[in-house]
Amino acid sequence: MDFDITDMAPEHKSGGAVRGGYDDFRVTFEEFKAANDERLARLEQKRGDVLLEEKVDRINAALDAHHRRMDELALKHARPALEGRSGIVGGAAALEHKSAFEAYVRGGETGALRALETKAMSAGSNPDGGYLVPVELEHEIGQRLAAISPIRALASVRTISGNVYKKPFMTAGPATGWVGETDSRTQTTSPTLDALSFPAMELYAMPAATATLLDDSAVNIDEWIAQEVELTFAVQEGAAFVNGDGTNKPKGFLQSETVANGSWAWGKLGFVASGGASGFASSNPSDALVDLVYALKAGYRQNAAFIMNRKTQAAIRKFKDTGGSYLWQPPAQAGGRASLMTFPLVEAEDMPDVAENSLSIAFGDFRRGYLVVDRAGVRVLRDPYSAKPYVLFYTTKRVGGGVQDFDAIKLMKFAAS
Repeated sequence: MDFDITDMAPEHKSGGAVRGGYDDFRVTFEEFKAANDERLARLEQKRGDVLLEEKVDRINAALDAHHRRMDELALKHARPALEGRSGIVGGAAALEHKSAFEAYVRGGETGALRALETKAMSAGSNPDGGYLVPVELEHEIGQRLAAISPIRALASVRTISGNVYKKPFMTAGPATGWVGETDSRTQTTSPTLDALSFPAMELYAMPAATATLLDDSAVNIDEWIAQEVELTFAVQEGAAFVNGDGTNKPKGFLQSETVANGSWAWGKLGFVASGGASGFASSNPSDALVDLVYALKAGYRQNAAFIMNRKTQAAIRKFKDTGGSYLWQPPAQAGGRASLMTFPLVEAEDMPDVAENSLSIAFGDFRRGYLVVDRAGVRVLRDPYSAKPYVLFYTTKRVGGGVQDFDAIKLMKFAAS
């Protein structure tokens, strides 16, 4: 029933591997439900079974392993390939840039890139700060990050040309209301505006290459750079979007000030208590999840999703509704997302484990609630000296992020009240 990622079929057959992994996952979930139903029945009869508890935990862990492997297969299948595209975005100029960039990466030749900068009167790149990658490669890196960075996949993403993006919002607006055709109108007051600032911070990766790889003309350099930096970028920004303190990195949504949802105010994120000091309530534990869903206004719920890590998801997987149906459901199709109470469930390993006063579950419309800011341009600086005989490629991009609508995200705090 298990499968090994190292035995995956070639790229054009990877869709079959994803479907095969999905079938195995569904079978494991059915085994989990049967074992957990038996466990619950014995608990109701007050005759717990240690071996049965261990069996349920073992199958639950197997479900996580299957899910992780299925995600990896789906990601491999979803990655776009640079090689073999029908055209280069931007025509002849882009093709010239791509050719000059490849000459720089492979052999350190900077003449063509400098000539392009002179022609464009560009001061955005230099030998000390690195050279801008071709637009096609920049788009490729962005697509790959969207596929593997959980918060970026949900959030709004805006590309800017400066170092800071400022988003205005209205703290007090003009008077509005309904009036009849001939009724007098009260003069409206001027709106009061403020602004949220989203500075873009530098994120870097430093892949290394051998001279043999660079001399091999069959190696697609763009594809190689994208593959080397995607995981490093995704891991670093994923952690920052959740827990970043805003110092030289984006500000994560969990770093926002929090308050009990009944006392919510702009600038803070509301939370709902789980009912248990360091976990869910001992009776009707899923009630807290219902409270969390309805803490969010209806206008946000239609595009809302749950965010938690795998360990928290494993605990919730055992919950049932009053009709006996499991609240957690596997993906409806290969490559899809699991759901919780019909809402998509997104795994973010940077979310904290369940513990006393932890904020381990988030629920909301992250497209409206969280903003990711990308400064246009990814730079690469070739360094053949620092790690001889390897060549290092100092690759940088500038990223920012933060909460943009404090009413669109709600949290679950693991506390009695």
